[in-house]
Amino acid sequence: MATDGDLVTGELRIGGGDRHFTIRLPRAAPDDRRIPLVLVLHGNHPDLGGWIMREWTTFDRQADTWGMAIAYPDGHGGCWADGRGVTTADEAGVDDVAFLRALTDWSADRCGTSPDRTVVAGISNGAFMAHRLALEASERVAVLAAVAGGMPAALRDVSPTHAVSALLIHGTADRISPIEGGYSRHRGPGGEPRGRTLSLEETAGRWRAIDRCPPGPGRTHTTEFSSRTTADAGVGGTRVVTWTVFGGGHSWPGAPTPPESAEPITQEFDAAEEICRFAEPLCALADTRRL
Repeated sequence: MATDGDLVTGELRIGGGDRHFTIRLPRAAPDDRRIPLVLVLHGNHPDLGGWIMREWTTFDRQADTWGMAIAYPDGHGGCWADGRGVTTADEAGVDDVAFLRALTDWSADRCGTSPDRTVVAGISNGAFMAHRLALEASERVAVLAAVAGGMPAALRDVSPTHAVSALLIHGTADRISPIEGGYSRHRGPGGEPRGRTLSLEETAGRWRAIDRCPPGPGRTHTTEFSSRTTADAGVGGTRVVTWTVFGGGHSWPGAPTPPESAEPITQEFDAAEEICRFAEPLCALADTRRL
């Protein structure tokens, strides 16, 4: 472990390989309680690591505003074994659920975070992985936030032990991971489609069913740029929110727009800020989520 002011870096030996991460600690953490840990998962590209989410999002700033620790783990070869069976991490048999579980334990031991009040947030491949962790380690994950990524269809029938609040953000103009769901761009050896993901509507419906929310999608608030639907009253006070971004691309809301970007990025809201705002009251309900 190495420290640099508010930053802590570390590595874990998982499945015979070294896995790395950086944690940004809040500058004014409360002394009387353990704080939530937010796992922020990057998308799929061989040159990517947790550093891109530090540069691309405002989570470092949110750490101080909301009193949360933010972890930026590195995927395996720039990707995550998200359960779709199409990434190099999946094909290599990497156990990213074990890695992220171990990271929550490591942070609890060394940084004083709460092991059962984890928030997992991600975009694209990181969003698919966030769904997987929330399903397979629900006793750890209080809140899931998925940007531009529905639930992998292969995980649809997984039965978590605990309810998990979900914030699901997706753009209507996402060409890489369409809001309607569909198959991965990575085809099988014979060109067959693989790695299907559920649509935003199907994903929200599955999480509402898991959390045992009352029937129906809930109440809706619509602006010129987006529509947000909230289902409350799940087990332990959990809730499911679907946030549809009109004309939004495969992008992180509130991030700077690179000149060469072909994906529209909404500036109506900052996804990192809204994820922390959503998670802050829900993390306190972790003890009452057992299904």
